[in-house]
Amino acid sequence: MSAIDDKLARLDELLQELGSVLVCYSGGVDSAFILAAAHRVLGPRAVGMTAVSPSLAPSELDDARRVATTIGADHRVVESQEIHDPNYQANAPDRCFHCKSELYRIAEDRRRAWSLAAVVNGTNVDDLGDYRPGLAAAKNASVRSPFVELGFTKEDVREGARRLGLEVWDKPAAACLSSRIPFGTRVTPERLAQIGSFEAALRGLGFRRVRVRFHPAGSNGDQAFARIELDPSDIARASSDELREAIVEAGVKSGFLYVTIDLRGYRMGSHNETLPSKGRGPSLPVVR
Repeated sequence: MSAIDDKLARLDELLQELGSVLVCYSGGVDSAFILAAAHRVLGPRAVGMTAVSPSLAPSELDDARRVATTIGADHRVVESQEIHDPNYQANAPDRCFHCKSELYRIAEDRRRAWSLAAVVNGTNVDDLGDYRPGLAAAKNASVRSPFVELGFTKEDVREGARRLGLEVWDKPAAACLSSRIPFGTRVTPERLAQIGSFEAALRGLGFRRVRVRFHPAGSNGDQAFARIELDPSDIARASSDELREAIVEAGVKSGFLYVTIDLRGYRMGSHNETLPSKGRGPSLPVVR
């Protein structure tokens, strides 16, 4: 038996032992795979829960619904209110902790209401290496992370998802829209909508892996420029005469004063590069 076959077999055993689960499900490959695996083992005793707030791009919710339907799993959508939490709005380096604390509070409430045994998420061992304060929220809420418990890497997750025939097995990572706003710059529904609108337009122009990083401009932060991160192979195409004007037009239409392309290309957590050390954020002034 190969290493991945062994992990998949042990995953089935772990889920069977849990008996019933609420899966914190975003529609990305990690949560889709754990939902598909749980549905295969537990059937209706596995429920996928998607929390909706302004930080979730509408396209991500559409993807989550479509993939859950393909899996055949019970999928339920709830509202999350982290946007009203002053600690979340302030956007300090621990923002994700407050977001995930709200998510897991809701998940625990629904777990009890839906008579399920455990709350699980799709965290894998590769997630443990970056600065992720949301992991502390999961620990505080006693959320189970089967992939971490069984040693699944991101590559293992993608292979497992591919074997189950999930269309998202090779989907690029899709963090929440708030992750596009630099620490110390306030998170607002208007800014999230601005980012989401521009990213949707860029995908409409054929860019699959894309991030629009929000940077305030002006003394009051009432205007902003967009720093676009693309797959390095797409940078030359984005700079072509054919697409450059369309990209700028889409950015201006979404409310950005300036539109720039980051020549380093797409990378996860680029705003974390401003932190002096992983796990300890700087003291940042809030840009309102």
